[in-house]
Amino acid sequence: MENFERDQWRSRAGFIFSTVGAAVGLGNFWRFPFMAYQNGGGAFILPYFFALLTAGVPLMIMEFSFGHKMRGGATLSFARLGKKYEFIGWWQTMVPLIVMCYYSTIISWSLNYLVYAITQAWGADPNAFFGGKFLGVSSGPWDLGGFRWNIALAVIIVWLLNYTITKKGISGGIEKACRVMTPLLALLMVIITIRGLTLPGAAYGLNWFLKPDFSKIMNAKVWIAAYAQVFFSTTLAVGVMIAYASYLPEKSDIVNNSFITVFSNSSFDFMAGLAVFSILGYVSVASGVPFEKVATSGAGVAFVAFPKAISMLPMPKFMQSLFGIIFFFALFIAGISSSISMLESFATAALDKYNLSREQIITRISIGGFIGSMFIATGAGVHILDIVDHFVGNYGIALLGLIEAVLLGYVYGTDKIKEHANRYSDFRIGWWLDFCVKYLTPIILGYMFIQNIINEFKAPYSGYPMSAVIILGWGVAIGMLVAALYLASRPWTKMDPYGQVSEKVVSRND
Repeated sequence: MENFERDQWRSRAGFIFSTVGAAVGLGNFWRFPFMAYQNGGGAFILPYFFALLTAGVPLMIMEFSFGHKMRGGATLSFARLGKKYEFIGWWQTMVPLIVMCYYSTIISWSLNYLVYAITQAWGADPNAFFGGKFLGVSSGPWDLGGFRWNIALAVIIVWLLNYTITKKGISGGIEKACRVMTPLLALLMVIITIRGLTLPGAAYGLNWFLKPDFSKIMNAKVWIAAYAQVFFSTTLAVGVMIAYASYLPEKSDIVNNSFITVFSNSSFDFMAGLAVFSILGYVSVASGVPFEKVATSGAGVAFVAFPKAISMLPMPKFMQSLFGIIFFFALFIAGISSSISMLESFATAALDKYNLSREQIITRISIGGFIGSMFIATGAGVHILDIVDHFVGNYGIALLGLIEAVLLGYVYGTDKIKEHANRYSDFRIGWWLDFCVKYLTPIILGYMFIQNIINEFKAPYSGYPMSAVIILGWGVAIGMLVAALYLASRPWTKMDPYGQVSEKVVSRND
């Protein structure tokens, strides 16, 4: 299948840098380290590695093979599987569209903190500075509390970058940017990790991160946590990897590209764990505060614990500031390389269906996304972000991953996935992919989804008002599905190699 005038990656390296850049994001800095910390430390590495091999790699092969074979983003690929499945593609791409609104705002936080690092503006109490002077956190999600103009200004810069890079296309924009950003991010991470490992007290922190607690390894929740980490960390089931693979040249090594992408991302996970826990160990020892009180998970790691650590580093103040600049610049790069992939996921879906130019589509998405981000740049932003992220992440991605695995495993068929993936790959895959895609992954994701639903009805999420949970949580989650069904019902206006997309065209999957 070929779409004429379709952009294409200029090199395999450019594709890999871009897929790794898409997978490595802000969450690598604070999600994996604390998943390990809470689930058996070093013992967690075993189920995590097993999950990489049985979920991360096979699902990546599945998405790369599907997007490459169908020569389209999620929307066109699922439409070619069958017209009735087109809405699945739109549903997938709705996830990054929503996530971008708050993700871009978090990137703007790192941009602000990059500037704050010069003078260490967070002062003696980084926690009070972050929640008070910087975010101006309001009393709840319905109390907007006014714009935080320093955040709003940085949001403009972030969206201008998103717009500028993706407007130039795959080879002229995303590939060029990621060939610089991904290696630079790796270099910055190495610098941060080496500095962390050489601090006094680093071993104390690493002990919390890596000391194996094998009593937890037989706990099913630990294995589920490992699969959840792999699944969410690799940017699967949101249309990104399907879109990126659709721009690969015909003779591309699908299998090796999948292994390299997944294990490169996991290397960033592990490196982040070493860096975060060695530095938190130093803070704990130097301040005499128990490690449990220093190790705050989530964004607090980057914007509270790390600023505190930076101000305590045993080096001249200008060197402390330089280390802070390096850290927040690394956060910024990780965020941008991921956010452009989110924008491209929906843009490719729209480009495939509508007779509009890339610039028209990117402009419309960027304007809408920017407006959404501005709501997060208010005093209520943290509350809104928390609720939306919880529902989109816990339900949208898990459910879409389950649906995708079932559809591609049974309707499209793993034999077609393997046949296409093996065609130009250095080594072939066999029964392992059948087992992982058709049986193991649906069971794991199904269990995760059911458990999340059960927990949700025990009490309102994080004690938020039920009105906020219904509107910002369930409302957004259900609204994504409604929007997907609407977009799927609209007529195709763009021609492809088979002519006007019609029931006859979209049903063919040969």
